[in-house]
Amino acid sequence: MLLPSFQYHEPKSLNEAIGLLGEMGGGASILAGGTDLLVNMKKGKLSPKNIVCLSRVEELKGVKRDHGLMSIGPCVTAADLKDREEVKSDFSALAEGAGLLGSPLIRNLATIGGNIVTARPAADLAPPLMVYGARVVLKKTEGERTLPLEEFFLGPGQTSLETGEILCSIVLDSPPSFSGGGYVKLGLRKSLEISLVNVAAFLSLDGPSGPVRDARIVLGAVAPKPMRSSSAEETLIGGEPDERLFQIAAEKAAGDARPINDFRGSAEYRREMVKVLTKKALVKAYEEAKLREWRRWK
Repeated sequence: MLLPSFQYHEPKSLNEAIGLLGEMGGGASILAGGTDLLVNMKKGKLSPKNIVCLSRVEELKGVKRDHGLMSIGPCVTAADLKDREEVKSDFSALAEGAGLLGSPLIRNLATIGGNIVTARPAADLAPPLMVYGARVVLKKTEGERTLPLEEFFLGPGQTSLETGEILCSIVLDSPPSFSGGGYVKLGLRKSLEISLVNVAAFLSLDGPSGPVRDARIVLGAVAPKPMRSSSAEETLIGGEPDERLFQIAAEKAAGDARPINDFRGSAEYRREMVKVLTKKALVKAYEEAKLREWRRWK
């Protein structure tokens, strides 16, 4: 099927891109990796009058570290995230999520910004980003604002991105000492699969053996948007990190989940898998946390 007709724009700077989006109002779509936009256009689900391609906007590429913060450009690909040493060493759950996204071909095209802005409930990068407390920086001609990522998602395919606004960076704080993350995904196939359930976990300990100082659990594909399991987090904080605590927290997470029945799996099965995957993600996070020594980026 042929693409519908549209006007193509290729800005060379962030300011130029923001200016174009401001002029076009709601009649423009942003092209980054194109793994979602072009498919939806071919299917007739989208027919934007204008497409603004970000491939030549250098400000939106790359990963920077400064004063205890990591800033990731929205045009960084999943393949790049998966292979970057600074991501693997400090945000291992994010690197795992990037490595499980689609196929090698898709990972070479799909961007972190696109994975966020499409707001799919089963997206691979949202849960690990949320457990690390990611924030998104949004810009338009009138100014700039920063939001916690969990507040950015409103529902399936819905975000708080305003007309003319562009996601220009994702910001993460340097992880504390004795902290770690884990990401686990369940699909019906080993690759090219949308998650049936995915879970990310983050633990921060008072020392190599605990107790748990802080905890975050994010569930994907079991609610209209990625969701934190507050009851699981409350169970973990202050507890001694062991198999019994992780099992109780996993059961709490399953209770918080709001899965649906569809052709890919029943709500009951998904809820049971939340329990299994949450425990696995917590074990991964704990194994990393008890070995992590403190270091802060300069």
